[in-house]
Amino acid sequence: MKIVIVGGGKVGFYLAKTLLENGHDPFIIEVDRDRCAMISNQLDIPVFCGDGSSVDLLQNSLFDDISAFAAVTGLDEVNLVACQLGKKLFRSCKTVARVNDPKNVSVMYKLGVDIPISTTDNISRLLEREIDSSRVKHLMSLGRGEASINQLVIPDTYQWGSVPIQELGLPEEAIIVSVTRQGEFFIPNGNTRLHRQDEIILISRDSAVHQICTIFGLV
Repeated sequence: MKIVIVGGGKVGFYLAKTLLENGHDPFIIEVDRDRCAMISNQLDIPVFCGDGSSVDLLQNSLFDDISAFAAVTGLDEVNLVACQLGKKLFRSCKTVARVNDPKNVSVMYKLGVDIPISTTDNISRLLEREIDSSRVKHLMSLGRGEASINQLVIPDTYQWGSVPIQELGLPEEAIIVSVTRQGEFFIPNGNTRLHRQDEIILISRDSAVHQICTIFGLV
């Protein structure tokens, strides 16, 4: 798979190195000439010295049949413009942008980037998941890792047995999809009341897991 990487800093260098080791064909575009020479010597891959958001550079014939286009510089605006040009020039490729400011993730989506990746958000989700992992069993990731299917058991300290699910104050980005009570499985609705030792399956954004644990008395 041919992949263009805009940005030859540490992120771009190790991304190219990993892709190369996995049998792919990465190309790096980097503005710093010394950095270009170092990458070319160490990785022995095509390295283009120039602006990754330049149409003239991206129209190089070596970039034909590109499968993915990743912009990983330290500037969100550069990554956005590069991905927009990549999408226009290589219509069948997926675009990936490194997002340095988490607030720009939604903007990237709206402006056409297929996969904006915020390192800050990813680390935050991983930390929250690890903190709550002893109480919540992670079953499957969804939505590029932003959400997940989780399993938990209502603890004996739960005090809201008389309160229906719709009044528990669960975050909007969380849905309880099933309950198993004393071996009996059923699909709950808003009027269902949860009991201690109920095993529930829920879908939620990872950012909402800690709030869910708080509501159920798991923290």
